[in-house]
Amino acid sequence: MIPGLAAGHDVAGQAQTGSGKTGAYVIPMLERLDRNARGIQALILSPVRELALQIADAVRALGGPKLRVTALYGGQPIERQLTALRAGVQVAVATPGRLLDHISRGSVKLDGVRFLVLDEADRMLDMGFLPDVEEILRRTPAARQTALFSATLPDAVSTIAARHMRNPAWVRVADKMPTVDTVTQYYLEVAEQDKVRALRLLLTSGEVPSALVFRRTRRGADRLAKILRERGQPAEVIHGDMTQGARVRALTAFAKGKAQVLVATNVAARGLDIPDISHVINFDMPEDVDTYIHRIGRTARAGRAGEAVTFVGQYDMEVFDLLKRRIGPALQPHPLPLYR
Repeated sequence: MIPGLAAGHDVAGQAQTGSGKTGAYVIPMLERLDRNARGIQALILSPVRELALQIADAVRALGGPKLRVTALYGGQPIERQLTALRAGVQVAVATPGRLLDHISRGSVKLDGVRFLVLDEADRMLDMGFLPDVEEILRRTPAARQTALFSATLPDAVSTIAARHMRNPAWVRVADKMPTVDTVTQYYLEVAEQDKVRALRLLLTSGEVPSALVFRRTRRGADRLAKILRERGQPAEVIHGDMTQGARVRALTAFAKGKAQVLVATNVAARGLDIPDISHVINFDMPEDVDTYIHRIGRTARAGRAGEAVTFVGQYDMEVFDLLKRRIGPALQPHPLPLYR
């Protein structure tokens, strides 16, 4: 994607996690910034706080100490962000809701934006941000350069690209390489009522140093983490209903090894960059193959090996059949002796 962006064209990319997309847009963006100008020249939209912070750190690392970068997101006192904005910001990384808050206060003006990025566009729209994103896009100059990144391509993402981008070039990850080679993929057929037992057997096998466990709903994530703690298993949880402070505490405990398990929803796990996750466990079957691919990409980061285990319940067979056709023989039955 770099040559197209460096030449000033609009570019859209379909890419799974770990594909280097942050560098793909940050590097050409930095080349085109006017380091002497004040005001926001580059705007990067992110669906969640964790990803916004991760992107801001990457921009600072690549841009050097003189580049003025700030992250704008909910859950942090707005005064701290207002102070940064008054000092002058060249690159803003923002979640849509908090950015609109700043726009309504007059603390952010987008008339100087030359480069705009929609990162994780599919999740942004899944979370109901479409009206907010369109409002933000309408407030930026029509002559801006736009980059869009999405792991999947629902109709809403294609509509955004058609409506707000200028003849974008598309770059897609080939379907024949849907997952990284360093992830060993297992499935485990298990009745719904036995899933907690199966998870605990996996966690106590001595072969799972750290596990990111996916649930479909926030309530399900809370309930599973509570059950694990009650049974002596150190577990943390993250989802969209938590405060920023609670999310940071949970992530810190997991990253430092104080909790073996982090239970998460799909959206909350976007932007996680914890390199030492040894296992991804799909307690709930993902709703489609693309979500599966994105989930298991949370392990085997930076060339490390990792394992993914997917529980297959009695109501999961339709998606499981699609998964087997897409992944092929790389998806193996797990040897866990659950029913012995």
